[in-house]
Amino acid sequence: MKTLTRLLLASLIAASASACQARPLVDLSIVDRDTGATLPTYARHSRSYVPGEPGHRYALHLYNHTSERVMVVLSVDGVNAVTGQTAAANQAGYVLGPWQSADIDGWRKSDDQVASFLFTSLPDSYAARTGRPDNVGVIGMAVFREKQREPVYAQPPYVAPDTYADNSFEDRRATRRDEAASASAAGRMAAPSAPSAAAKESYADSTRQVLGTGHGERQYSPISRTNFERMSSTPQQVTQIWYDTPQQLAARGIIPRWYPRPPRPDRPQAFPVGYVPDPED
Repeated sequence: MKTLTRLLLASLIAASASACQARPLVDLSIVDRDTGATLPTYARHSRSYVPGEPGHRYALHLYNHTSERVMVVLSVDGVNAVTGQTAAANQAGYVLGPWQSADIDGWRKSDDQVASFLFTSLPDSYAARTGRPDNVGVIGMAVFREKQREPVYAQPPYVAPDTYADNSFEDRRATRRDEAASASAAGRMAAPSAPSAAAKESYADSTRQVLGTGHGERQYSPISRTNFERMSSTPQQVTQIWYDTPQQLAARGIIPRWYPRPPRPDRPQAFPVGYVPDPED
């Protein structure tokens, strides 16, 4: 009986350790600022997707699960959200205190202001307007632990200076090899007839990226600066979330076609928000 108890206890400890290891250092979610809703995440082909509504502002919600400070380098459409550089993990980022959460509302313009993140058409996105459209449609973060942990009090997120170098967010070549191998295997299983030109054009329209992140209005968003020494030159966590319009994601089979849409203001609503006004004379 004692042996069985020890085995059960060891199993519980192992399961608990595994769960702790599986939990990310920092959670990343996307909040629609016009509706207040956290956008749902859909998994497809080992990727995470969220549907964004054109014209809506959004924020990146970060939550630090650890009891230590961490640095989060944010990339939106392949552009560093703090510096505007083509994103790399060695660049400036936000520092979160232990168990701290923060909402990053836009492109950092100064210590006091940001330009709001805004879902917009790809040509109007900040990345495309600055000549970098290749990575529009993906939001990413690289998370670093601190090398020297010192007691700190909870405080607003900080901008840290550049410190270390890194190569990239992911090995794109490995992804291409996997996709090529999958396509080759599918080709050996069946040899369907070649699609018509109209079918090819329709498929291209349904799979192309149409949504990007624009450079919205300025807003007050104060920060302070701090020093942060990274534990290593490579991040301990890299997270990526892809996005597009609900229509495009539904056409690719990523979200259901009955995805709930926010009510349009030009349509009648049974329960509009507000109070009864005085009638006009």
